[in-house]
Amino acid sequence: MRDKEKTVGNLIDKQSVAYISSVDEEGFPNTKAMLAPRKREGLHTFYFTTNTSSMRVAQYQDNNKACIYFCDKRFFRGVMLVGTMEVLQDQESKELIWQEGDTMYYPKGVTDPDYCVLRFTAVKGRFYSNFKSESFEVDIK
Repeated sequence: MRDKEKTVGNLIDKQSVAYISSVDEEGFPNTKAMLAPRKREGLHTFYFTTNTSSMRVAQYQDNNKACIYFCDKRFFRGVMLVGTMEVLQDQESKELIWQEGDTMYYPKGVTDPDYCVLRFTAVKGRFYSNFKSESFEVDIK
């Protein structure tokens, strides 16, 4: 991969779904489809919206190890990023990624106590394309 930021970033930006994984209380991986991240900072930081009351939030609060995966089904390419997930409930973080129409999920608006932000920070990744996989480190800028 000549330019991982461009190659992987383009794949991520074209996906409408992201798969996030957490670890349950017995140490098993749990994976869930989510809407694409609301914000991305390079390949290192991703922001998602979710319900504070969700099972996933409880799992991340117990064990912050996480993985996110993006798949381009048309060309059978994908990227897995491994890192940690933080649950953010401060107002600044909530306002950062709030969008019009979010009241469909969070009826009380941006201050809804059942609305929180998941911030994923990647440390490494693995890109798959053309029957080959390539591991890479994620640069934190």
